[in-house]
Amino acid sequence: MELSGRVASGLGRAHIFMAQTHYQGQFREVLGSTAWPGTLNVEVDRKSVDLWDSLRALCGLPVADSTPLLDSPPVIRIHGFERDGRAFGGANAICADLRILDEIEACAVLIPDLTRHTDVIEIICPIFLRESYQLVDGDHVQVII
Repeated sequence: MELSGRVASGLGRAHIFMAQTHYQGQFREVLGSTAWPGTLNVEVDRKSVDLWDSLRALCGLPVADSTPLLDSPPVIRIHGFERDGRAFGGANAICADLRILDEIEACAVLIPDLTRHTDVIEIICPIFLRESYQLVDGDHVQVII
């Protein structure tokens, strides 16, 4: 399955969550190493919206009743936790590859339980993707699951 989209700026808050030791231990199981403390946001192209909604439905997020269900790719649960009275929510991760022009980078799609994004894929990876591939908002990428 392949989803396409364009790199987009996020809210700048992912690093607060991504840097948490509790999450990083779980990301090691998904990625084989810790993740860069941030996400790459990819706004889903119109042609990929149904596939993206199907993945979100698979992870228990609300979507339109007409969303088709897919054969399930392996989903890895990222457990939330509480620290100092503050709750850090859970998420689901799906291993993927990110195609940037002719380059392929192993990564994972992270689908948080609580998110404002309905048309944005959050990508986690051991490296800082924006810097490593000199990505800027609007660059086209594909997410291969």
